[in-house]
Amino acid sequence: MNANLSMKAEAFRAMHKSPPILLLPNAWDVVSARIFVKAGTRAIATTSAGIASTLGYPDGEKVSREEMLQVVARIARSVDVPVTADIEAGYATTPQGLGETIRAVIDAGAIGFNLEDATGNSSLPLFEMEEQLARIHAAREAGERAGVSVVINARTDVYLAHVGEPSGRFEETVRRANAYREAGADCLFVPGVTDLPTLTALVRRISGPLNVLAGVGSPSVSELERIGVARLSVGSGIIRATLGVAREAANELLQRGTYTTLERGIPYAEVNELME
Repeated sequence: MNANLSMKAEAFRAMHKSPPILLLPNAWDVVSARIFVKAGTRAIATTSAGIASTLGYPDGEKVSREEMLQVVARIARSVDVPVTADIEAGYATTPQGLGETIRAVIDAGAIGFNLEDATGNSSLPLFEMEEQLARIHAAREAGERAGVSVVINARTDVYLAHVGEPSGRFEETVRRANAYREAGADCLFVPGVTDLPTLTALVRRISGPLNVLAGVGSPSVSELERIGVARLSVGSGIIRATLGVAREAANELLQRGTYTTLERGIPYAEVNELME
C-alpha cells in the first residue's frame, strides 16, 4: 500500500510546479470527491470545516482526529487521484503527538496534509516559530518512517487571524513561510490574502510554491496563475454554496410550496452512477 501512496505523493508534489496552477476543490464526503474527479480535478483536498459540519461539529478541531480521518479514509478509498487532508493544527500539541497524527493520515490513504500554525488560543494565536519548525520536522520524519514522503502544505495564519499590527503582517508571513520551507514544507499556504499586489509580492518573496485560499472577490484563476501562484484551494466554499442551495430549496418548499430550486440538482441516476 505504501509504495502506491509514495507514487501518489510524488505525483502530487510534481503538480506544484506551475504552470498550470494546481486547482483543488475541497471535498467533504465520497460523493463530493467523485463529483470533483469527474469534473477533472487532478487531486482531492478535503475541507476540515466541511467534514466537521457533516458530522455535527463546528470547525476548529472540535471533531476528533479519529472521526475526521475516518471520513478522509472513505474519500481516499473512493478515488484514484491523490488525496491531501486538512488536519488543521494536527490534533496534537506536541511534535510526538503530531507524528502520530501523520501516521494516521497515511493509514487513511492520504499522501499530504495542511498543517496550520494557529493555536486556537486568543492570547497566543500562533505557535512560536521554533515550536512550529519542530512540528514540521516531526511530520516529515513520521512520513519517512512510514515510507511515504508526504506533501506538507504549511499554513500560516498571520493574515487570517489578524496577528500583530497590519503593517507588520507581510514580513512576518514571509519570515514564517520561508522558515517552514527550510524545515521541510513542500508548499506554503497563506489564507486571508485576496488582493493581487500582496499576492504578487508573496510569490516573489516566499521561497517555495504558494497556496492561496480563493473565493468570492478573489482574483481569477488566470490572474493567479499569471503571477506565479502554484496552488489554489477553496476551503469550505463549495460545501457552503451547497448548503445555500439546500436552504433555498427548503425555504421555497416550506414558504411557497414550490420546487423550482430542485431543478438545479444532479439527476438521481447520475448520483447512483457516481457511487458505482
